[in-house]
Amino acid sequence: MADGGELSAAVEDDPGTPTESDENDQEDSDEQSEEEVEPKLKYERITNDLTTILSKDAASCMAVHPKFLALGTHWGWVYILDHIGNNIQAKELPAHQTTVNQISIDAKGDYVASCSDDGRVVINGLYNSNNNEVNEFNRPVKAVALDPNFSVHGSGKQFVTGDDTLVLHERGGLFKRHKTTKLHEGEGVIRNIKWNTLFIAWANDKGVKVYDISLKQRITFISKDIDPRLRTELYRCNLCWKDDHTLFIGWADMVKVCVVRQRQQKEIRDLPNRYVEITAQFKADFYVCGLAAWGDHMVTLTFEESEVQNQGGKIVSTRPHLRILTPGMNDFTEVCNDALTIKGFQEYRANDYHLEWIPEENLFYIISPKDVVVAKPRDMDDHIQWLMEHENFEEAMAETEKWAKQLRKHSLEKTGRAYLTYLLEEENYDEAAHLCVKILGKKKELWEEEVYRFAQNHQLRALAPYLPRGDPKLTPDIYEMVLHEFLVNDYEGFKKLLKDWPSDLYNNQAIVNAVIDRLDSDEDNRTLLECLGELYTNERKFDKALAIYLRLQHPDVFKLIHRHNLFDSISDKIVMLMKFNSEEAVKMFLDNMDKVPIEKVVHQLERKPSLLHVYLDKLFQRDPELGQEFHGLQVRLYAEYDRARLLSFLRSSNYYPLQKALEECQQRALIPEQVFLLSRMGNTKQALQLIMTEQKDVDKAIEFCKEHNDQDLWDDLIRFSIEKPAFIKGLLNSIGTHVDPIILIEQIKTGMEIPGLRDSLVKIIQDYNLQMSLREGCQKILVADCYGLLDRLVRTQRKGVAVDDTTVCQACRERIVVNDVRYASNLVVFFCRHSFHEDCLPAHAMENCSICNAQRRGPGTLGAFRN
Repeated sequence: MADGGELSAAVEDDPGTPTESDENDQEDSDEQSEEEVEPKLKYERITNDLTTILSKDAASCMAVHPKFLALGTHWGWVYILDHIGNNIQAKELPAHQTTVNQISIDAKGDYVASCSDDGRVVINGLYNSNNNEVNEFNRPVKAVALDPNFSVHGSGKQFVTGDDTLVLHERGGLFKRHKTTKLHEGEGVIRNIKWNTLFIAWANDKGVKVYDISLKQRITFISKDIDPRLRTELYRCNLCWKDDHTLFIGWADMVKVCVVRQRQQKEIRDLPNRYVEITAQFKADFYVCGLAAWGDHMVTLTFEESEVQNQGGKIVSTRPHLRILTPGMNDFTEVCNDALTIKGFQEYRANDYHLEWIPEENLFYIISPKDVVVAKPRDMDDHIQWLMEHENFEEAMAETEKWAKQLRKHSLEKTGRAYLTYLLEEENYDEAAHLCVKILGKKKELWEEEVYRFAQNHQLRALAPYLPRGDPKLTPDIYEMVLHEFLVNDYEGFKKLLKDWPSDLYNNQAIVNAVIDRLDSDEDNRTLLECLGELYTNERKFDKALAIYLRLQHPDVFKLIHRHNLFDSISDKIVMLMKFNSEEAVKMFLDNMDKVPIEKVVHQLERKPSLLHVYLDKLFQRDPELGQEFHGLQVRLYAEYDRARLLSFLRSSNYYPLQKALEECQQRALIPEQVFLLSRMGNTKQALQLIMTEQKDVDKAIEFCKEHNDQDLWDDLIRFSIEKPAFIKGLLNSIGTHVDPIILIEQIKTGMEIPGLRDSLVKIIQDYNLQMSLREGCQKILVADCYGLLDRLVRTQRKGVAVDDTTVCQACRERIVVNDVRYASNLVVFFCRHSFHEDCLPAHAMENCSICNAQRRGPGTLGAFRN
């Protein structure tokens, strides 16, 4: 252990000396040891005034209390110290002339009792001296114990002393006289006494006994069953009350756990009401120097005699161990085993060590002649520190985040930065960069520190994706430094950063200059040129950016034009844009015809007819009325570059010169287009002649005649076909519904051989029969419909028409229905619902409603009801 009192210093290895925490230290260093287990306790050397005291004197015993420590020395002094080793000068007690053997403190911490080989037992009050006393005995006193309730009024101020006799001392009665009671004698020197509230336990040369205060009788004897060769004065018996009823006994290499139990009523007879049961015991391969409890575990301070070495004729001891055990019957389970580097441990034996504990705080004090060490349960800070020391940083991070409110020494930032340092040392740069976001948060200064650490390792490229870009916003130098590293090592990564990062993060001109410098040695590098175009865009130097994008034929050129409205800049670059991407270029021109007029595009593309055709075709598809002055030009362009769609264009447009279009088609021998143009010009005879002479397709000729429904065309077709048997057959099969077949049949020359004539005639007859059948069917349907409608009319007219009190005569405007029969009159009600008194109508108007006749409506002429 280091002198500074560090937490973990008490569990450090001493060169050449093995430790119990690793039983394989003596094996070959190349063998893999088991995974190290996290210790349960942390250790701290008590320094301050205690260091000075032990430099002049040596500790012989100690008692501990939640308020203070009481240290006894070989020179007979009793020092009262706080828990960090500061001497409370007013409480310094020069009580004895020789070694202090044992110190006892009452439960409240008001009184301290000590005994010595000088035969004196001294009791001192720390806060008043009313009950101070010094008892002189004529023999060495080896043990003393105060009643835990010593400071309580009316308790009798009891205490026990032990030499070769166990004596209970008390003061009582009216005059508070000193009274003594022998509890036991005759079994050798009593070297240890422990008193809890109900019981007193002591050890002599024969064993351990327990005395019941309430019953005032001894309730058990636990014999000494160790190797007789182990002398009691060298291997003392260690006693510890875990609680009011559980006693730990550690004597040399034997450990026992005893529990005081209540005897059942039927078992009492002449026996005490209570008895002691041994619930666990085992023999160990070490010697016990002290005992304490920690939850369900036993804490033991041990010394290993087997490891004592003889070096140059001098006996050298090994370090003591603090073990945490779970005791059982004949065995134990070791939870933790720490070797302690106590000052001067090489010169000490088992009886030189003591273990005291404060149950309320789970503090364990290891006492040796020249050193005092306190062991404490490890807290979450210690756990995280241990994880970090063993490079388990991910778990350390998780624990720090989980227990953040309880931690005093660690924070997510501190743990995280330690993790970052470890990752950088391990050259795990990607993982370190990823963690920066979580660890550094929005702290600008921390980010900049880490950036420089990554820069020292030339790993800014790993960190770049995670750098903050707004909250916080780092200094421009940081971003420029990152960009420069990419520019030197990774052009594609440099380009990506320029696209991802806002341009206000860095000095744009400085980056432009750096890129231009790189282009001096690699002027045709496409990636660098793209980056330069992006940088010019950031500077709003759009002309330069556009020139670079067009030079590279970059797909973003159209986005650049749209985003920054650069249509004025492309007025002389239309051909270049069309060559680069005609589809995108045309779409852009058509979407912005107010900025890029049709005439300007056509003018620039005149020398590139293929591109001009693409543009005008898309223009026509969007709106046939647009660019109508160029439809004549489009006839030639379609004929040249898109023959299949020429006829469709001719049919759809009305703005091209027909004669020029016809001449263009005649030059290229485009027959279907000529036929269409001739028919549109009214020259159907010539069009039909082209079909018959050039295409020689009777079906198309028939369709043409059907389309125009001109008898002269049918006659021309028949005349042309009369000498051609194949044409005659086609006409016979198709014209039956448009031209009387007799006209054709009569003109067929006798003896002409016509293939399939019979079938054609049969088809004509069948078509005729079908037509007649259809006519007859239609006539039947018509007659049935007429009859049905007439019948419905008759039934409708036979229905009555309702007349009520509100109905008035349309002539005199008086009510039709009256209650007085003297004024009653015949009624005339027409089907149009107009009503009249018969007297109000002239004789010639009885059959038709005069109102409806005036409005030329028919319903009133159908008749009238009379009443």
